[in-house]
Amino acid sequence: MPINRAGSTSVDVPRGLAGVVVTHTELGDVRGLEGFYHYRQYSAVELAQTRGFEDVWHLMINGGLPDAAQRSAFTARTARLRWLPDEVRAVLPAIARASGRSGPLSGLRTALSLLGAREGFLPVYDIDADRRRDDTIAATAAVPTLVTALHRLARGLEPVEPREDLSYAANYLYMLTGAEPDDARARAVEQYLISTIDHGFNASTFSARVITSTGADVASALAGAIGALSGPLHGGAPSRALDTLDAIGTPDRIDTWIRERVLAGERIMGFGHPVYRTEDPRSRMLRGVAQRFGGPLVDFAIEVERRVEAILAELKPGRELHTNVEFYAGVVMELCGIPREMFTPTFAAGRVVGWSANILEQAQDPKIIRPAARYVGPTPPVAVPLMA
Repeated sequence: MPINRAGSTSVDVPRGLAGVVVTHTELGDVRGLEGFYHYRQYSAVELAQTRGFEDVWHLMINGGLPDAAQRSAFTARTARLRWLPDEVRAVLPAIARASGRSGPLSGLRTALSLLGAREGFLPVYDIDADRRRDDTIAATAAVPTLVTALHRLARGLEPVEPREDLSYAANYLYMLTGAEPDDARARAVEQYLISTIDHGFNASTFSARVITSTGADVASALAGAIGALSGPLHGGAPSRALDTLDAIGTPDRIDTWIRERVLAGERIMGFGHPVYRTEDPRSRMLRGVAQRFGGPLVDFAIEVERRVEAILAELKPGRELHTNVEFYAGVVMELCGIPREMFTPTFAAGRVVGWSANILEQAQDPKIIRPAARYVGPTPPVAVPLMA
């Protein structure tokens, strides 16, 4: 944004920087008018339907999809990194107690900072690309172990040690519940994690890049991203969307409940997106995942979606309002046995790959991100030069 000689901005920008291009990226793009997004040119939805999490992790961090040998090596390497250093394990109970009602996501910020210090993460400004990549892989591999341990400790349960023979998603469910998941649930969670790895310059991704632009270490950038994700306007919606289904309760209450909220100007959680003007492709994919399970919850969710869209079209004609990723994400996670307080931490277990890829890309640019603000407060007195 240009700055005039008086020091104030000479160009107005939209609130929240909506639509403002701040850099170039090779990681992906979100095309809201088309209802499409991709990772490094590959449709993210197709990747979720045809690939495993480790494949897409490799794509985002290393720049390409792995062949069979690369997949085997990468999977084995990341699985070994699931184990936590003793110094970190020893303080997790205290972190879980201190987090209290804030939950495992706030504890994850602290635990990741500690892990980075213990593992000797250095400022990205001072290390080469290979070391930066190693740090992001180590941090990402540890996130499921950290967040599931914090969740279990807060409930008086012993953490479950990771298993190297399970996939990233299956191991996450195993450490969370203490039971090895069946293939259907492991795959459903895997597809959800893949679909949420990256999604443009959302608040948490941009936060990670701003911190990285200062030259800070990987753990600091990830902790900042988690802080942004913890806000209810960003990462807190999956459980709230499911709460909507609970509040409606039965099919005969759908129309009355929705009309009252819409006419009162309230937001219907799980509907609408700031970027998409068509159906959210992630919602479409996750609806299909939910339908593989079937059952009363899925049938009810589909009926609510149908009626909400019809009522919104009637009461707000001309506006395209469809389900977003949170609506069916909540349904899928509920069906897979994930507690609602773990919905957003589960999101973080996937998005950490996207944050890491953005950290690595931003670290290549030596320019610090330093925007300007236009002062609109009371007029200051005319500056008087200080006497020599």
